[in-house]
Amino acid sequence: MQWLEIAVTTPDEWVEAVSNMFIELGTGGVAIEDPALFSLYLQGPQEEVALDPLSLPREPVVKAYLPVDENLDARLAALKERLATLAGETTFTLNTKKMKEEDWAGSWKAYYKPVSVGRKLVVKPAWEEYRALPGQVVIEIDPGMAFGCGTHPSTRLCLSLLEDVLAGGEVVVDVGTGSGILAIAAALLGASRVMAVDNDPVAVAAARQNVEQNRVQDLVEVMCGDLLAGMEGPVDVVVANIVADVIVRLALQARKILKPAGLFIASGIIRGREQDVVGALHSHGFEIIDRRCSGEWHALLARGGCRP
Repeated sequence: MQWLEIAVTTPDEWVEAVSNMFIELGTGGVAIEDPALFSLYLQGPQEEVALDPLSLPREPVVKAYLPVDENLDARLAALKERLATLAGETTFTLNTKKMKEEDWAGSWKAYYKPVSVGRKLVVKPAWEEYRALPGQVVIEIDPGMAFGCGTHPSTRLCLSLLEDVLAGGEVVVDVGTGSGILAIAAALLGASRVMAVDNDPVAVAAARQNVEQNRVQDLVEVMCGDLLAGMEGPVDVVVANIVADVIVRLALQARKILKPAGLFIASGIIRGREQDVVGALHSHGFEIIDRRCSGEWHALLARGGCRP
């Protein structure tokens, strides 16, 4: 399959807005080349890869990938229309190029190595060899065209929180599952049932493959859907590694399907947006019981209390 790489150059203050446009367009994730951070961050499946500073642009570039199919022209037109509406006095530069799936996916493999998370979790790319130590829980991931290989700070924050809160037997929902890494981790950590949802069919296919690779298909159900729409509870844990604006919209849906004292793990929150998410969670009856950060990224652990 061919893919179209779409790169939007934008001022710093519009990075999240452009990222949200891509996610709502159904790209499943975005890549942000930030010259201020000298890193590449992938959001929603999400990874971090060191770059040569000389290769970075002067302004951030938000990238995403769409399949070259009969829907491509309409999706591009919708993106350009939304950028024009947002722009005002701001100038966005949009560039595109076609690439084969194997070229896109293969270019990332050199950067992914086994990574330890928390006390016992290890995320191992499918193409890497790794001999587990006693007591380690190994997650094997091949993200393909979906994002998520365990190296991005927001992913690691989610994994460490899951490790801390899961005691065994929980029902878990993973929203925006991407490669399925968080859903698989929940199953391997003892959850009795995991529902993983993503609005990107490519991510759904990748997650299903990874679920089978980790032999947890009897515990993890991967489905295509719009956040928690149509999802029924009660469940013990909802985990969402997305972006702040989506988590704000998701808070009420999560509250409705969680058990009264259920837990909501919210990550993918860039510095400066955490208070927006905290406010949304409080307004829907959540109590913040843990906050963690790594670099620019924040994660919140919230517990349901009395219904608002």
